[in-house]
Formats: sequence, structure tokens, C-alpha cells
Amino acid sequence: MIKTILRRLSPLLIIAVFAAAAILLVSTKEAPEQKDEVISVPIINVQTVTPQTLSLNLPSYGVVNPKYKTQLVTEVQGRLLSISANFVAGGVAKKGEQLAIIEPSDYEADLMQAEATLAQATAALNEEKARGEVAKIEFKDFGNGLPPELGLRIPQLKKEQANVKYAEAALARAQRNLARTVIRAPFDGIIKARNVDLGQYVTLGTNLGELYDTSIAEIRLPLANEDLAYLESVDNPETAVTLTALLAGKQVTWQGEIVRSENVIDEQTRMVYLVAEIHDPYLRNHKTEGQLPLKYGSFVNAVITGRTVNDVVKLPRHVVRNGQVAVVSADNIIEIRPVNIIRSDVDNIYIQGSFKANERVSTTSINSLNAGQKIKVLGEESKITPVDTDVQVAPTAGE
Repeated sequence: MIKTILRRLSPLLIIAVFAAAAILLVSTKEAPEQKDEVISVPIINVQTVTPQTLSLNLPSYGVVNPKYKTQLVTEVQGRLLSISANFVAGGVAKKGEQLAIIEPSDYEADLMQAEATLAQATAALNEEKARGEVAKIEFKDFGNGLPPELGLRIPQLKKEQANVKYAEAALARAQRNLARTVIRAPFDGIIKARNVDLGQYVTLGTNLGELYDTSIAEIRLPLANEDLAYLESVDNPETAVTLTALLAGKQVTWQGEIVRSENVIDEQTRMVYLVAEIHDPYLRNHKTEGQLPLKYGSFVNAVITGRTVNDVVKLPRHVVRNGQVAVVSADNIIEIRPVNIIRSDVDNIYIQGSFKANERVSTTSINSLNAGQKIKVLGEESKITPVDTDVQVAPTAGE
């Protein structure tokens, strides 16, 4: 009987023991240590800005070409008697330098014949002048009025004068043809190509080769139509330009000048072309130590000097979002400020009249910041003080 009662009451006894242990544990536990709550603030980078006077330079690019280039074409015909050693692709020629000679014997004979013809015409003219003087004497006592022109041999004199002019013209032509048997460089230049060989027979109009002028180089620089607004003058865009290219493994710079605009918008690219000039690109007149020539056919990058603007700040593109920037005040409070954007390029945005000297602009993404937000500047000591949360600590057991 007693065993049955104990068996039935044992679960209740176990429960009672565990309940008493739980009560004891709860009554003896210690309260957790309470700490002051610290406000979490974002840490950002800033850039100190000061408005400046800047030139709104315009980037472009182009290929270097000669301002003048010519085809050396024959004006007489014959066999090539000699060719200069400089008359090769890449050869350098000076103005008036002899490049080739066409067999001149036929033209020398034509010159001698023209000289003889002129001598005969001159003799005939002198003879006719003498006859005219004799006729004047014969008609001196002519009593029937004025003597006839034919009697004074005036028509005959005019004929002989015309013959002399004709002979002089033929002589001048023979002299020019003889001079044209010598092919000369019309200007200082570099030979682009030679199309004939020694002993070859050439006819009128044969293309002997191509010559590039080395005194002035031209570069056509494309610009977007709206970028013309950043030039000092759209109609007369004379300004400086800096050209750079990679030559012989190093970056080389040349200074040039914009001389004109082509004033036509390209139908395919919708670009306007400015033309820059570089004087003495091959350094034939002046050369300094280590300076490299600007060779024709080189691809160059260009920076065109634009108009000067006051009170301008240049910022990286990512700093500006929807025409606004985040300005950091002296007490590290964010101000979202609209700005006046006057120009932008691939890397930067130019802002006018929107900042005071030494203001700080956040270079951290503006999307993560809000107006009036407290921030911490990277590298500065924290200006955020811990906030006393006034948390009541629970008493421990026995207190």
C-alpha cells in the first residue's frame, strides 16, 4: 500500500525538487553590467575647396599631317639621266635642291634654235628701221600732202616688230623647258615616296614622287559642337594647344596654336574640327638637347586652352549627384547643397559660385548621407560624446 502511494507521488516530488532549485538559481543570479550607449556615426573623407580662376581646357586628339604636300610632276618628257641620293622615301630635301635630271639635249637644241630665230628677227627689224629712215628722206619734199604709210614702210616695220616678239616668246619657252629638265624641291621637305627609277622614260604629267613640307604641321582636332562655348571666341578660335604623344617609349610634349575652325559640322560624327599648327615639327631650324621631332602620321592627344572663368571649383564627378554635393560644416554636420555646374568632362565637374574658401566637401557617396546628419571625418578626433542612457541597474540578490 505504502509502495503504491510512493510510486504515485514520486513524479510530484521530482517536480517539486526542480522547482525549488530553479527558484534558488533565479534568486542568486547577478544582474548584467550596464554600459553607456554610443551613437554610431558614419566616417567619411572630405576635400577642402577654394574657388579659383581656371581655364576651361578642352581635350581632343588628331593625326599630324603636313600643311603643304605636293606631287612632283614632269612638265617635259625624256629619259631620266640622274637621280639625287636624297630622292628616296624618307629623304630630306631643301628648297631648290636638285632631285632628278631629264635628258636635256633636245631642249638645248630647241634653245639654240630659238636664239637663232630671235637673232634673225632682230636683224630684219633693224633693216626695216633703216629702210623706213630712207623712205622718210625720199618723201621729204612730197607736195601732195602727207606721205602714205606704206611709202614710209610703217606696216613692214610693225610686222618685223611682231616677228621679234614671237621669237622672244619662243626663246623664253625654250629656256623654261630646258630649266624644267632639272627637277627641284619647291620647299624644304621630306620625300614621302619616289615612283620612278634611273633611265626610265617619262612623259608630260608623270608623277615622279611626293614631297611633304617640313616647315609647318597641321592637326585636325574634333570638338563637340557644345564645347565651342568654352572657347574665348567661336568665330576666331585662336588659342594655345598642348600636344602629347608617346615617342621612343616616353611621353613627349609640343606647343602649338589653333589657327582656324573649319566651320562645318561633320554629318557622321556631328563634330566640329579646329586646326592646330606646329612650326618646324622636324626641328630642322632649332633643336634642343633631348627634343624629339613630331613626325607626320603620329597620333597625338591635345589639350586646347579654353576661356578663363572666375570663382570655379573642380570636383571629381562622383562627388556630385543630381546637381547636389554634401558640404561638411565646422561642427561636422552634413548640408546637401545644390551647385551651379558650368562644365563636366570624363573625370571632373566644374562648379561656379557655389562655395566659399576652405569649405569641406564630402568625397564619400552622397547617397549614404542625409541633410543634418552628424558625421566623423577620417583622420580627425571624434567630436561625438557618449550619450548617458540613464539605465536603471537592477539590484542583485541580497541587496
